[in-house]
Amino acid sequence: MSKSIKIGLFGFGVVGQGLYNVLKQTTSINATINKICVKDKSKSRNVDSNLITFDKNDILNNPDIDIIVELIDNADEAYEIVKTALKNKKSVVSANKKMIAEHLEEFYDLQKEHGVSLLYEGAACGSIPIIRNLEEYYDNDLLTSIETICNGTTNYILTKMSEEGLEYSEALAGAQKSGFAESNPRLDVMAFDPKYKIAILLAHAFGLFVHEKDVFNFGISNVSNFDFQYAAKNNASIKLIAGAYKKDNVVKAYVIPKFIVASNMFYNVKNEFNAVQLEAAFSDKQFFYGKGAGAFPTASAVLADISALHYQYKYEYKKHFSDTSISFSNDVVLNVYIRYKEKSQLEKLEFESIDEQHTINQTNYIIAKVKLKSLIKNDVNEWQDFFVAAF
Repeated sequence: MSKSIKIGLFGFGVVGQGLYNVLKQTTSINATINKICVKDKSKSRNVDSNLITFDKNDILNNPDIDIIVELIDNADEAYEIVKTALKNKKSVVSANKKMIAEHLEEFYDLQKEHGVSLLYEGAACGSIPIIRNLEEYYDNDLLTSIETICNGTTNYILTKMSEEGLEYSEALAGAQKSGFAESNPRLDVMAFDPKYKIAILLAHAFGLFVHEKDVFNFGISNVSNFDFQYAAKNNASIKLIAGAYKKDNVVKAYVIPKFIVASNMFYNVKNEFNAVQLEAAFSDKQFFYGKGAGAFPTASAVLADISALHYQYKYEYKKHFSDTSISFSNDVVLNVYIRYKEKSQLEKLEFESIDEQHTINQTNYIIAKVKLKSLIKNDVNEWQDFFVAAF
């Protein structure tokens, strides 16, 4: 039998407990949790008290621990943990997409400098092994686009609004009750979460380290039943899509609600499920589908990374070396539907054309071609009574 992997675990929330339970049930990997570092001293936990510590150094400076698994919510604290672990020559598994998106290039350098590995499959699309596929299967194929539904919270809300006619507030409350949305859902419904994920995927799909702040995100917090009625008239539904598109060595990426027609495979991705569609020059379109939210889907991705580290697996970031001519740009014109309340909102945006303009029951909307840079400049995610979706 191979040597047992000793794990130091940071965080014992939903995913941490999921990993603990998965490790107890699996026989495919010889791994045990040596220590669990948590913050709340008053909270009772259904594990041996000898496993619990409140001092991060009990894990970070423990020579008996082989791998650090970081599963906490606070991105700043997670950054310090991961950075210290890598400098201490300990490999790390993380599912913290915000922390990784903000510091990925620095972590890339630290991995090279200290000869260790940081794996983060669980940070991208739940149980879908998309990063490993991009690293291994698509390393030499000429990818032209990657599109994802990669946020289970918003997909659940949009499904309930589309299929049951719920108002946004009702669908959100249902998502919170079902455990698919946080009490403060801002990162999800304002589309920051999928923005972090597409920023991470850019490094593996196209070899680009793009800071998440440079990727446009527009969420669903202002979506209304009127928007779904418009979608239904066009045999479509609304999905929050995080996408990256390459043409002539220029990559453009953004997160925005899209009208998805019934013939599109994303149309049937419902509730908390995630999906990824890749398009490449040689393999054409390929579609991945799986659960994106919940304890066990993410825990299964974390477990796969732990197993990979047992065999000294590392991300090679091959495309970062192989094609240095690729660049990132927000110079995009989007074909969109915009519902707005005040004309002054439109006056702040830059349009290539306004093709249709309508008012129905005191609700205003246009069909237009708008410059992405003007949506970014005006921070339209914060506008009231304003909704934009792409075709």
